[in-house]
Amino acid sequence: MGKTVFIKLRHRVQVRPNAVVTVGDVAQIIAMDGSIVEQLKMIPLYQIQPRDKNIVIIDVMKVVRAILQADHSFDVQTVGPSQTIIEVVYEKRRFSTAYFLLIWLLLFVGSAMAIMNFHEDVSMPEVHQHLYEMITGKKVDKPLLLQIPYSLGLGIGMILFFNHVFRKRINEEPSPLEVEMFNYQQSLDQYVILHENKESMRNIDDD
Repeated sequence: MGKTVFIKLRHRVQVRPNAVVTVGDVAQIIAMDGSIVEQLKMIPLYQIQPRDKNIVIIDVMKVVRAILQADHSFDVQTVGPSQTIIEVVYEKRRFSTAYFLLIWLLLFVGSAMAIMNFHEDVSMPEVHQHLYEMITGKKVDKPLLLQIPYSLGLGIGMILFFNHVFRKRINEEPSPLEVEMFNYQQSLDQYVILHENKESMRNIDDD
């Protein structure tokens, strides 16, 4: 009777350029004998090469094949996803303070213009004037009693919406932006997996 081994591929892992990807890097392994697990983790799967650029896809069949080549007596059981995305992490370029301030200024001015144009489209000053007249019975051109709290509330509302104050999270709930980024990353990963599989099949057909 073969030695049963359960493997579950990780969804995404990060490695350095020219690294040797092993079974332990891409999969969680469970076996009755702990020493077997340590041996399986050291089995090499792939050598990262410059032509791989940023993404490499490791299929579960490649992992099973490597394990059986090491010892054909293993009974390999797979659970979870059938591919792992290997992300090759290169050295990040450091941006200068001037470049950061320029980007920040562009985003700040763009956001301010968008908010002001929206308020102009919906006639927000006239709305404030009308509300102030309804509440106080007086008509003024600049109802600061409403405009100042409204401006402060707009900023606080944006902070609560994005659920962050600089890098500090307000609560454990993800913000709508984080949810959208997660959905985008999931769709991107699915595209990468399908695209890489098509490229692999095309290379096989060419050979």
